[in-house]
Amino acid sequence: MSDKAISEAVQALRNGGVIAYPTESVYGLGCDPANTESIKRLLALKQRQRDKGLILIASDFAQLSPYLIDIDERLQQAVYASWPGPVTWLWPARSNLSRWLRGQHETLAVRVSAHPIAAKLCEQFGGALISTSANLAHQPPARSVQQVRELFGDDLDYILEGETGGDPAPTEIRDVLSGSIVRSAAESSL
Repeated sequence: MSDKAISEAVQALRNGGVIAYPTESVYGLGCDPANTESIKRLLALKQRQRDKGLILIASDFAQLSPYLIDIDERLQQAVYASWPGPVTWLWPARSNLSRWLRGQHETLAVRVSAHPIAAKLCEQFGGALISTSANLAHQPPARSVQQVRELFGDDLDYILEGETGGDPAPTEIRDVLSGSIVRSAAESSL
């Protein structure tokens, strides 16, 4: 992955764009979580309802902490032990966090990505990014650049090309307070 491609993707994000990029298992769609207009556009492209909420990915926990409330250190250790990696955690969100991010939930889905391109993208952007599978609601997610182009054509502002991480299923989702599995890695994507 070239630095130029990462820089172009970051510029598209900063300009309010919606981009596609590879993740651990599928191509993701992303935008700046602070840009409500970008979020609305992303949801419209996916034909996804607002109330479901979205996932934020990051290159490290510090990029996620502004969105989350503090929890017991013991619970945090289980999360940190799984990151970076393909485990998404439902973490209690700050009460003032936009419903555009958390939907109807009091938690926010968060992950520190182990995918080198996704992690570098967050690092260069300087913060967390929305990450939702590149698909139309209730359809299989795209696993290649070609599938992304077939689904979204010219509606995306940038496609960051690269290989997905090869995981056969979307990331597992766990609840940070209970530790319970909300979605196993074998279930359909968000």
